[in-house]
Formats: sequence, structure tokens, C-alpha cells
Amino acid sequence: MKTRHFNRNKALPLQIVLVVPFALQIFAAVSLVGYLSFKNGQRAVNNLAEQLIDRTSDVVNEHLKSYLSIPQTLNQINADAIRRGILDVSDRQTLGKYFWDQIQAYDLTYIGIGLTTGEGVGAARYDGKTITIDDWTANPPNNVSTYATDEGGNRTHVNTRWDWKNSEQSWYTQPIAANKPIWTKILVENFPTGPYIAASASRPIYDSQNRLLGMIACDIHLLKLGDFLRSLDISQSGRVFLLERDGRLIATSGTEKPFTSINQKAQRLRAMDSTDPIIQNVAKHLQSFNGFKSITKDTNFKLELQGKRYFVDVVPWRDDYGLDWLLVVSVPENAFMAQINANTQTTIALCFAALIVASVMGVFTSRWIVRPILRLNRASKAMASGNLDQTVETSPIQELNTLSNSFNYMAEQLLESFTALEKSKEELEDRVDERTTELKNTLEELQRTQSQIIQTEKMSSLGQLVAGVAHEINNPVNFIHGNLNHLQEYSQNLLSFVQLYQEYNVNPAPEIQIALEKMDLEFLQEDLPKILSSMKVGTDRIREIVLSLRNFSRMDESEFKSVDIHEGIDSTLMILQHRLKGKPEQREIQVIKDYGNLPPVECYAGQLNQVFMNILVNAIDALEESYAKGNDRQSKENSSQITIRTSVVNSTWVKVAIADNGVGISQELQQRIFDPFFTTKPVGKGTGMGMSISYQIITEKHGGKLECFSTLGKETEFIIQIPVRRKA
Repeated sequence: MKTRHFNRNKALPLQIVLVVPFALQIFAAVSLVGYLSFKNGQRAVNNLAEQLIDRTSDVVNEHLKSYLSIPQTLNQINADAIRRGILDVSDRQTLGKYFWDQIQAYDLTYIGIGLTTGEGVGAARYDGKTITIDDWTANPPNNVSTYATDEGGNRTHVNTRWDWKNSEQSWYTQPIAANKPIWTKILVENFPTGPYIAASASRPIYDSQNRLLGMIACDIHLLKLGDFLRSLDISQSGRVFLLERDGRLIATSGTEKPFTSINQKAQRLRAMDSTDPIIQNVAKHLQSFNGFKSITKDTNFKLELQGKRYFVDVVPWRDDYGLDWLLVVSVPENAFMAQINANTQTTIALCFAALIVASVMGVFTSRWIVRPILRLNRASKAMASGNLDQTVETSPIQELNTLSNSFNYMAEQLLESFTALEKSKEELEDRVDERTTELKNTLEELQRTQSQIIQTEKMSSLGQLVAGVAHEINNPVNFIHGNLNHLQEYSQNLLSFVQLYQEYNVNPAPEIQIALEKMDLEFLQEDLPKILSSMKVGTDRIREIVLSLRNFSRMDESEFKSVDIHEGIDSTLMILQHRLKGKPEQREIQVIKDYGNLPPVECYAGQLNQVFMNILVNAIDALEESYAKGNDRQSKENSSQITIRTSVVNSTWVKVAIADNGVGISQELQQRIFDPFFTTKPVGKGTGMGMSISYQIITEKHGGKLECFSTLGKETEFIIQIPVRRKA
């Protein structure tokens, strides 16, 4: 028998085989959990940073829109008052007090006018607190007097005098050259009260003869924009600032001013020359985008500054009067990642601790498991050497049970670890599903809102078109109608004169006799009154149609007022008259009106007419479909009817019921009749928004009810209930 020799160098100790895999599994599981936790936290931080930046940009955008619209609006009001003669530009005393009152009411720095004569007047709040009045004549020197004022806006004494010429000022020359309202170049001046940096909204002013009088301007101090930016709730090291397209600062949320003093003269500060390292580096990075003027859309990027990462968002901001700025929002990543990094360090420490504990436990466990095997191994070697007298303390069941219990214990621990990991995964999937559902609902709501806006704009455009056409038709029809009576009277007088002439001139000249025979005078005397009468009937009909169009559009009335509901219904029926008449392919639709005695109802008349139009059009479509589908004689002989009933309910509500004897609606479809985008019509015949918008108009706009009752194959009835009186 050959003895087998094994290479001991390739064999691993049992302790290592037991300890190392166990320790590696613990380390891998904990590391995987920590890595996933870190990545999820980092993704959440990115989303949070984007939301914060977007919210900040939206807040600044809304503030700029509202704040910067005040000067232009106020200029337009004052320019209109001057053009109508309400304000006299030659009365500078009254104008100064008028501007003093306006600057009291609005958060502005300066309001004033400069005339083509070289004169002018204005009210100012140069120091942000005290209001003064500047009054100047045409010829320097010292032609400007700055007056202190009392609580009533009256001039008390002259504070200072200085030189001024309108023709040398950009806020005067630029709007006149442009011949339209604009924002002029940002003004930087040194006043006794301090540096004055302002944006000026200017526009030309004209008299009633459209002759140029000069210009009017309103200034806003740009330091107030900085005060607003500093009030925003962003991180301490974050920055929000505004730039012009040439790279000069307008306002910033930092403590730095948007100007610098050189030789005691204030000058605009370029963002790249800012002492704030964040603003300076962001501006340099933006300059690398082929200059500031190349940025035409919302731009996001991350920037490394002084070892820290920053989220940066750049949004172009423009208005209709020439402003073209850049809004920059910068937020440091560590404002959000500090806690995430701390949690990561804790996770790493726990991983090493778990590894050490697992290694120690593995050593003791392996020794406990290996000891009986080693005793058996020594006994086996002793017996192999020939020492047969060996006594081995054995406890096979106990050792196997101990080994089994240890294995079960480890298996149980691993199961709990993986169960916890699976639970975390399920929770994450649930959150993703919830977020997906929310986004889906939001998308549906946006689509519904978009369709509602489009439908509303279509109805508004239709109303404007109908009102315009009705107005244009009404004038010539009234002219024709008003002259028909005179024409009828004149023709009657001429015919009477001809008849009188025939009675007293029995034997007219031959030429007259021939002319009478050619024109058939007897037929002319009989037919002319009939023609005039038929023309009068035609013009009356056109006037009725025009009145119905105007009642339907309601463009000449206020949006919310008391109206006669019956007028709106009748106007809608008049517009749909062409669909109610009989045609070769369909029969005439009878309209049965059962009107009650209704009081005037406060409502949105145009929108209520839209509801009547939607319901009546659906009723006509249903009757046409019923007639088209009718194959037997009975369905062809049954008359198509639309019944309209109105009544008062409990003296405070008005009820309008519109019923048709068409194909009806099934119970299943009735439950979805008011859902957005739901329609039973073929593709291209309906958007599915008519009844949804009608339901919102009745329930939300008027606080009423809109219900549908139908029997399949028989009839459909829509019942509208709205209060007689309701606040808009």
C-alpha cells in the first residue's frame, strides 16, 4: 500500500477559513448599506439645492416684475394726465407738490420731468428718508434749487443750489431719441447724502396736439434691490446678485456695495473685480461662456471655489422697456452636505468596529469548534504511530449541537441584515412610486389646465370676434333701416304725384306715353311698396341677429353683473339656428321653451352663455346621431325636440333644465361625463373639455350645481342651478 503525501503549503488553517469569509461578509454588507445611504443622501441634496435655487430665482423674478413695473406705470399715468391737460407742466409749484405726494405713496427715489425749454421739477428721497423738491430753470449756473419740505409737501427753505442742463443728461436724451418709454443707462452720482446709484424709467411727454413737451422719469435706488436680496432665506455663504450684460454689478445679497469710490467719486463695480471671492469667481466662470451676452437661457453648473463646490444658476431677466440683466444664484454644497459627510464618517467607523468585533468573535468561535477536532487529530496521529492505547473524551452530540447552534445563530444574524436591507429597498421603491404618482397627477392637472386655458382663450377670442362683427354690421344696418322709412315716404309721394299727374293730364305727349309703357308704371306702382316692405323685414331680421350676437358675446358689459338668463338662452339659440333648421340629411329640431318668471341673476354672463352653448350643441349632436342611427319608420317619424324649462327654487336659486329626446347616455358614461378629456365623439369632433369646463364654470365660478340625468335610448336632461345673488 502506497502512502499519500499531501502538500501542506497549499492547505489553509481551519481558523482562517472560518474567520476571514465571515469578516468579509460583514464588511461588505455594512459597506454596501453605507454606500447606498451616502448616494441617496447626495441625490437628495442635489434635488434640495435645485429646489432652493429655483425658489430663490422665482422669488427674485416676481419681486423684480412687481417692483420695476411701478415706475413705468406711474410714468404712463402722469404722461396721460399731462396730455389730457389735467397736469400743467408750466405750473412747477403744483407739479412739485404733486410729485411729492406720489413719492410718499410709492417706494421710489425720484420722480420728475425735464422740459424742452430746459426747465424742470422733481421730488426726491436721496437719503432714503427725507423728501426734497428740485426746481430748475433753463440757464445755469446755480439754476437748480433743492427745497426742504414740511409734512404737507410745502417748500420751506433752499438746502442747496447747483448747475443742471437737461440736454446733457442721458435720462433726458435717451427716451426722446428712442421716442418711447425705456430704462436709461444706470446713473451714478455723488450727492451730499452719499453715493446715488439708480435705474431711471423715462418716457417722452406730449400735449393734446401731440407736440413734444419733454420727458418724465422715475428713479429707483439699486441699493434697495440689495436690501431685498439680503432678506432672502438662503445659506450664509450663498450669494444672489444681479449683473448687467457688460458684467457690472447691479445688486448683491452680500455686504459689498455695487460701486466703488475712486478719488471720492462713485464708480460702478465690475463683478470680476468684486472683493467677494464667490461673486468674482462666478463672474469669471460666466465670462468664459463667450461673454455675458451669450447667455440667453437658464444655465446651471457646479463650480469649485476655495476647495468647496457651489451650485450656480444663471437666469436672463428682461422686460418690455429695455432691461436685460442676469440673475445669478450660488449656493455652497457643504450647506447641505455637512450632515451627510458626518453620517458617512460615522458609517465608516461603524464598519471598522463591526469588522474588528466580527474578527474577534470568529477567532474564539473557530477555536471552540476546532478544539475537539484537534484532539481527535492528535489521537489519530498517536494511533497511526502505533500507540493504540488512547482515550479520547468525546461528546459528539453536544459538539454537533453547539456547532449547529452557532451556525444557526450566524444564519439568523445574516438573515436579519439582509431583511433590513430588503425592507429599506422596499421603502425606497414605495417612495419612488408615490413620487411617480404625484408627478403623474401633476402632469394630468397641467394638461387639464392647459386645455382649459386654450378653451377659455378660444371662447374669449370668439366673443371678441362676434362682438366686433355685430358692431360692424350694426352701423350700416341701422343706417339702411333708418332710411327705409324715408325712402318709403318719398317713393309714396312720387307715386302719388304720378297718379295725380295722370288724372289731370289725360292726354300726355307721345314721348311720355311711350316711356310709361316701357317702364310698366302700373306694375311699378304695385311692386315698389312690396319691395320696400320686404327690405324692411330683412333689416329687422338682421338687427335681431346682431342683437343676439351682442347678447351672446357680452363684450359691452362688465364681467360680473345682473342679467336676464332668458336673453342668454335666446341669443345662443339664435346663433345655433342654422343647426336647428331642417336639411335634406336631417329633420328640423323643435325647441320648446317653458320659461318661468325669473329675476335678474348675478353671474358671469359670457361664461354662462358658454355653458348653454356646450349643452345645446351636445343636444343637437345627440339628436342628429339619433336620426342617423334610426333604421325603422317610427324613429324617422318621431320629432326631434329640445325642451328648455326655467324656474325659481326657494326664491334664492334659479333652475335651468335642458332636455333632448336623443340617443341618451348609459349609466356608466354618466359617471364620467364631467371628466376632463372624456368624449364619446369621433376623433376630431370633440376635445372632451366642453362639459368639464361647463361644470367648473357652474360649480366654482357661480357656486352652483350641474347634474346630468339620462335614460339610454330615450332622453338626456342637464339641470343647472345657480344662486340669484352671489359675490364675485
